[in-house]
Amino acid sequence: MAVTSFKNPIKFGTDGWRGVIAADFTMERVAQVAPIAAQILEEVYGDRHSETEFYRSNRTVIVGHDRRFLAEEFAQVAAEAIQNAGFNVLLTNTYAPTPAFSWAAKERGALGAIVMTASHNPGKYLGLKVKGAFGGSVSPEVTQKIEAKLGQDLPPAKQPGTLESFDPWPSYCEILRSKVDIGAIQGAIIQGKLTVFADVMHGAAGGGLAEILGVDIRELNGDRDPLFDGGAPEPLPKYLPQLLEDMKNFSSSGESSDLVTGLVFDGDSDRIAAIDKDGTYMSTQILIPVLIEHLATRRGFTGEVVKTISGSDLMPKVAQLYNLSVHETAIGYKYIADRMLEHSVLIGGEESGGVGYNTHIPERDALLSALYVLEAVVQSGQNLGHLYSKLQEKTGFSSMYDRIDIPLANMDVRSRLVQELDTHPLTEIAGKAVTDCNTIDGYKFRLSDGSWLLVRFSGTEPVLRLYCEAATLENVHDTLNWIKDWANTFT
Repeated sequence: MAVTSFKNPIKFGTDGWRGVIAADFTMERVAQVAPIAAQILEEVYGDRHSETEFYRSNRTVIVGHDRRFLAEEFAQVAAEAIQNAGFNVLLTNTYAPTPAFSWAAKERGALGAIVMTASHNPGKYLGLKVKGAFGGSVSPEVTQKIEAKLGQDLPPAKQPGTLESFDPWPSYCEILRSKVDIGAIQGAIIQGKLTVFADVMHGAAGGGLAEILGVDIRELNGDRDPLFDGGAPEPLPKYLPQLLEDMKNFSSSGESSDLVTGLVFDGDSDRIAAIDKDGTYMSTQILIPVLIEHLATRRGFTGEVVKTISGSDLMPKVAQLYNLSVHETAIGYKYIADRMLEHSVLIGGEESGGVGYNTHIPERDALLSALYVLEAVVQSGQNLGHLYSKLQEKTGFSSMYDRIDIPLANMDVRSRLVQELDTHPLTEIAGKAVTDCNTIDGYKFRLSDGSWLLVRFSGTEPVLRLYCEAATLENVHDTLNWIKDWANTFT
């Protein structure tokens, strides 16, 4: 069936194609997209040479999945469609984090990986991510090539490829263990100096951290629940009531350790957040500066810091403390991955939870981030909140941040707002003069008091995304409310 007969066309966003199961995301459409993606992966990466050239010469593609509804069945359909197109397939025999499949693609010299996951979206969604041979998200140019071939018939394969199963966990856990002082973290937990909570949100990180550490931790929501308790597997405070309550009760109990860290993983374990001992939620706007300091000082690593346009101003200020250069990209980890392929990048991260490192593959990896967070806590002997406060003191900078999404009536309203911002640029926002506007991705307004507001639009739906960082939470909300009211005048 032609793709145009569906209500919503197949379109790749910042990290893959997602849709509502049985409405947009169907077995038939996956069977159509998967072999086309494999063909494009071969065109882009098939002629590259490496010590594992055997796999590429045999046209191998990794196929993986998370723990969502029908994820295994969709992965099987994708694997068979790719096999029938003449490619050899390594199909996972279990759920695993998306970065585990990215690592498998690089380690095994495959053309790339196709992963069935909808990341942090609610349970009615499923999706398909495409990973390159280098072990990270493919560029927009690659997904555009995939989209351009949709609806075209692939030439028949001379003969089907092979289809084998594999377990992605052992190699993945082994490589992550090698990145940190695993013995120090284990020892702190065994000796009762460190207590680790991990909310895996019913997702693909389930059991992963304990397996890597080789010791028991306090894991929450480790069972499979495709409905995600009626919410979404996104590492945001509103989805973490159990974790916050358990940590609060533990800290007030007599058994509490000196060091207590809560870690949160999204549905496919490529995004992370944390909870400090006192119950404070810590997004990557906070964690990335802490990790920059840890990697640059205790580990002695160097390299560029890459941040997206929505990243906190604290990131470049901390980078400056350690003479690290900073590069800013549009939002979407694939832009960071592209930079990591061309430059020596110490750390690259985005405000929504994705962080990657030049010590590993150019891919955001929540479990590796968790290990570095725990290593920072153990080696410093300080909880996350204290580490963050020290950085605020050193830089003389403190701020608050928030983000909201505003649904628009339709795409026509979106177009009118874009036209207004292009033809009549804002010169004042919430009573503060606009001093600069960066349009690398949306419209990022610098204001006279040092705060900033980012206005972006979803590329696939009528949604306005608003981001703000300012000195106080009151200022943040005043700015967000102002721009929200301004946008509503165009509905």
